[in-house]
Amino acid sequence: MSEAKTTTDHDEIRDWVEARGGHPARVRDTGDDGGAGLLRIDFEPQADGLERISWSDWFATFEESGLAFLHQDRAADGAASRFNKLISRD
Repeated sequence: MSEAKTTTDHDEIRDWVEARGGHPARVRDTGDDGGAGLLRIDFEPQADGLERISWSDWFATFEESGLAFLHQDRAADGAASRFNKLISRD
């Protein structure tokens, strides 16, 4: 398995996600008036319990929550990896 990388760069995150057919999402019913809720990346087919949201809403919550995007570019077999995780910047 290739090494995981961490970034907070919005363009890098969006490019990585979209190159793998992903979409910004949140866990359904976790948002309120002030934020998007629990963030996720959703891939086709759309997962039960996730609600797709705009990139602007996703990144606003990403920044407000002090998150970083941990991801892997390639799997052990060389294929594009979908491994990702949102972690604290601390």
